[in-house]
Amino acid sequence: MTHHIKEDFSIVIAGRAGQGIQSVAYLLTHVLKLQGYHVFANSEYMSRVRGGMNSTTIRVSSTKHDALRSSIDLFVPLDAGAYMHCKNRLTKNTLYLGLPNDRFCQGCVMEVDFAKIAQLVGNRLFENIVAVGAILGLMETDEIIAKEYLRKFFVKKGSDIIKKNQDALAKGYKMGTHFAFSQDISISLTSDDSIKEHLFLSGIDAIGFGALAGGCDFCAAYPMSPSTGLLTFFAQHGHECGVIAEQATDEIEAVNMALGASYAGARSIVTTAGGGFDLMCESVSLAGMTETPITFHVGQRPGPATGLPTRTAQEDLNLVLYAGHGEFMRVIFAPGSPCDAYNITAHALKIADEYQIPTFVLSDQYFVDALYTVDKNDFIMKDDAKKIIETDRQYKRYALTENGISPRGVPGFGDGLVCVIGDEHDEEGRITEDMHGLRTKMMEKRLFKRRELLETVALLPEIIGKKSAKTIVICWGSTHLAVCEAVENLANPDVSVMLFTQLFPFHKKVRKMFVKAQQIIVVENNAVGQFADLLEKECDITVDTRILKWNGEPFFVEELTERIMKAL
Repeated sequence: MTHHIKEDFSIVIAGRAGQGIQSVAYLLTHVLKLQGYHVFANSEYMSRVRGGMNSTTIRVSSTKHDALRSSIDLFVPLDAGAYMHCKNRLTKNTLYLGLPNDRFCQGCVMEVDFAKIAQLVGNRLFENIVAVGAILGLMETDEIIAKEYLRKFFVKKGSDIIKKNQDALAKGYKMGTHFAFSQDISISLTSDDSIKEHLFLSGIDAIGFGALAGGCDFCAAYPMSPSTGLLTFFAQHGHECGVIAEQATDEIEAVNMALGASYAGARSIVTTAGGGFDLMCESVSLAGMTETPITFHVGQRPGPATGLPTRTAQEDLNLVLYAGHGEFMRVIFAPGSPCDAYNITAHALKIADEYQIPTFVLSDQYFVDALYTVDKNDFIMKDDAKKIIETDRQYKRYALTENGISPRGVPGFGDGLVCVIGDEHDEEGRITEDMHGLRTKMMEKRLFKRRELLETVALLPEIIGKKSAKTIVICWGSTHLAVCEAVENLANPDVSVMLFTQLFPFHKKVRKMFVKAQQIIVVENNAVGQFADLLEKECDITVDTRILKWNGEPFFVEELTERIMKAL
């Protein structure tokens, strides 16, 4: 029987935590990118160091597809339990490479014992490299490119380690090409040399680069999945880029460190997850009162409480929307692609600085851990100076102005006193209880920034498809690319996608964008439809259908295609 797979190939590698699944995925994805293919990868894993069952999906394609398919073309089980773990994704067309399981294997089985072959090289530790070689051989990729990548990857380990890894790869590659011939397997992918020069990065890397582009000087955090990667990013690259990365002893210390750095003139970002952000809410209100710029990156995961700490969700929109006591201005963003993450994070830091408010970048586990091939030309360097003035002796930190934005000074830059306080205050920053005068004026000053934001810099949602379409499918954050592919699969010109990257406040023109729509569908990774509720409240519209998922998994393309079609 001929097995011919064209232009789009989905590989799933599954096994226990500690078996080196991430090593296989890392090597495989980077080698395939160097072969000139579009590569997208995402991992799902249990909350444990060893044991359990994890998997990584690698989608290799001739044209760019940055979303998860449920169906598996090639399944590589590194443990017997992998079959049960991925059973809902296996189909009659799935190819199996590894040790078989008669209960689950429906299609072509290529039986191979990676550990046994690794022993021939000298150590079972080379099992993962054998698996990489077998997959590359089955795909009939260029073995020389793979061996050269291994040489560079292990260059610090010495020539003996390099040779053994290359030998393990060669043995696996030979086995893979044998199966391609004997089982009549043809995997047709079109390569593009330009992709070899593309960046290959995760969602959290894109957020990190965006923060650098936005002039970030200081990052504080207390580690919490799935946000820790941003602190790690700055710990690795901060010194060369002039960014201080500080691991605090708890979340309250982290946010107050960042506020202190911002008061001193830095552009600060705090990275945390929903449970960590809970502890920061009082300081969010402090930032609102003191008009201290600060940006929060919140990596969402399922709750309540600890919930599913290593899974994905879009459950924290309401948390950041209403966090902090009292009334003050904030802006909330959510990237849907690496390019979005880069531009929006830079924009969030700029807006925080310019309007002296807290801003938020919402991501989730699925997005931050996913790996993408990205054209480096899409990452354009920003050039934005801080809005800081040199003060004189007459300086007033909270001077009343027409647009609500006071000139911002910092201690030591000029002769003025930069006085800030969490109580209500006068223009100089001193405590006041003048309820009928200054209290009213200061509240109006802080809230007037919303009008300025709505009229000048609020981001309009992007429409993908016909602007006058009868049906609009609305998405935000990580659902973006899966929704776009699902709608593309429908091939219906009367269905368009509307992507929101600014979740609050809405541009004043947003309401008019729904005038011609006869049906509004909102897709979210939560149980109640938090963004749908916000749309109905802010834009006075009715959401006809809410496509929701809250089990900790992201949306699969096939699943969305079916659910949107059913809604139509």
